[in-house]
Amino acid sequence: MSYDFNTSNIAEFRANRGRVAMFGDSRLLLLTTIGARSGRPHTTILGFVPDEGNRLLVIASAGGADTHPAWYHNVRANPDVTIEDGIFTYPGVAEVLGGAERDRVFARIVEVQPGYGDYQRKTSRVLPVVALRNAQEGPPRAGNSFGETLKAIHDSFRRELAIIRNEVAGAGPRIGAQLRINCLALCGGLHNHHRGEDLGIFPAVLVKNPELAPVVERLRAEHETVARLIGELEAAIRTDNPLPQVEALIAELEAHLRYEEETIVPALSAPA
Repeated sequence: MSYDFNTSNIAEFRANRGRVAMFGDSRLLLLTTIGARSGRPHTTILGFVPDEGNRLLVIASAGGADTHPAWYHNVRANPDVTIEDGIFTYPGVAEVLGGAERDRVFARIVEVQPGYGDYQRKTSRVLPVVALRNAQEGPPRAGNSFGETLKAIHDSFRRELAIIRNEVAGAGPRIGAQLRINCLALCGGLHNHHRGEDLGIFPAVLVKNPELAPVVERLRAEHETVARLIGELEAAIRTDNPLPQVEALIAELEAHLRYEEETIVPALSAPA
């Protein structure tokens, strides 16, 4: 990957909250490592897939080249990294997976990202799989207004739901382990997000905007509906036809997010 190409994609990623046009709706992150030789920060854009335990998985594919990419050598020398997901930036720790675990995880990933299998067939080296995890206490934080941050979080859920819908639709009569993990990661993220709103955001909004009590009551009721749909999706992914539940969740959540953005986000974006 040339310097100019990498720099352009990084700038677009940051400007568009994790989206880069040439990569479509792919899951992307920015990984900043410390150069093994130079000691200087090095940032690259990578595709990833979710994993259990809130890990993110990246593959040192280098497009199937016969040499490992620079970022992989860097994390081997120093596993402390910085992760940007389009909304949050946070410190992370990289772990190179080995042996049977690497093989098992790689096979899972190829189920939903077959291009990695193509890359493996192009080279004699074994493509490394690296797990990234958040190294800080608690969830990541953003520095902009909370109203803007909330809208960005909503957009990330919309994007992930669209990706999962396409993955489920293309999976055929049976879905694999990695797709189940993708669905469960989304379900967990939505549950935690709504719990945070119910316990933290909504009470804070009502302190300054008591007139929004009917709005908050409706949003909490909608959270219960979304929670029911999440439960149905979690049950459906243990069978072989979760697409109807995915589509129902998308429809309900889209309406919920639009209403929340029309009512609560302006209050969160107002000057203190």
